Amino acid sequence: MVGVSIPLGRVEALIQRFDALSAEMAAGPEPDVYVKLSRDYAELEPVAIKSRDYLAALKELEDLQEILNDPEMDAEMRDLAYEDVKPTEEKIEELAAELQILLLPKDAADNKSAILEVRAGTGGDEAALFAGDLFRMYQRYAEDHGWKVSVMSVSEGDMGGYKEIIASVSGVGVFAKMKYESGVHRVQRVPETESGGRIHTSAATVAVLPEAEEVDIDIRPDDIRIDTMRASGAGGQHVNTTDSAVRITHLPTGIVVTSSEKSQHQNRANAMKVLQARLYEAERDRADSERSEERRGQVGSGDRSERIRTYNFPQGRVTDHRINLTLYKLDKILAGEALGELIDALIAENQAQLLAAVEDDAV
Repeated sequence: MVGVSIPLGRVEALIQRFDALSAEMAAGPEPDVYVKLSRDYAELEPVAIKSRDYLAALKELEDLQEILNDPEMDAEMRDLAYEDVKPTEEKIEELAAELQILLLPKDAADNKSAILEVRAGTGGDEAALFAGDLFRMYQRYAEDHGWKVSVMSVSEGDMGGYKEIIASVSGVGVFAKMKYESGVHRVQRVPETESGGRIHTSAATVAVLPEAEEVDIDIRPDDIRIDTMRASGAGGQHVNTTDSAVRITHLPTGIVVTSSEKSQHQNRANAMKVLQARLYEAERDRADSERSEERRGQVGSGDRSERIRTYNFPQGRVTDHRINLTLYKLDKILAGEALGELIDALIAENQAQLLAAVEDDAV
């Protein structure tokens, strides 16, 4: 009958947990408790809804089979029930497949906001211009998803674009999608700075880190050194004459974070936010490495030294090397419109890998 098997005990337990969360939230808990309950509720809601649909479809099939097996049932009712059996079985198959995806092991950071870091790599001014193209692509993609992008630190390129730009991308489920963007992005095009019309290859690196909360990572005051310095300006009246830039050094790891916007208070907050994210990601990497070396080969491993994508302007194509997918939609991808097609394909591939791992474990 149905190819995909879903453990009913697990489905029923999830529904019970969801109902318990609903009751706890309705009881009017303290604000901080309510926030945590809300997050758990939002994470469980799609699974609970799909689980209820699945159980309802199973019950529907059971009722149809009772009609077919009842010798006292008139022929017309049995004919109608027989006609409904196949569509109901197909519905169960579809719901089971969708539920199987929802029940896959989740990255604990998937629902978090993210810190996005884009840096110019090899290619000088052209690399900085490309870094600017990438950042604007992510801005538009974020806007389409209703996420908020807040620039935390920026170093502009001499000819435009960015040598480095760091931003916070806030919203539900940001990291779940954006994490696949970590790595080296390569561009092939004729630079605006090239008079000979030759195609150059440049690169930019992207790092997407889950935004850490205080409960995720504890930074002791004794473990950091905070230095203030004069922020660089564009010259003339724009030169910053106060020591507003902030550099924070995490002494145990040697991680250094700087922020050089106008407000020293804001710079300190921004730098601490980035430091927390980097330490949180370092801890995640350490734990993942201990669990399995196989993760290195997975889609979305986040290895920032890995060349993940090429943007070829002469041919108008973008190729993601992790899944060998080429789309001839370069303009739409850089406009943020078609970026989702690449990300969704990467998510689907990652889910396929997880399903295969689960099936191997079950054998």
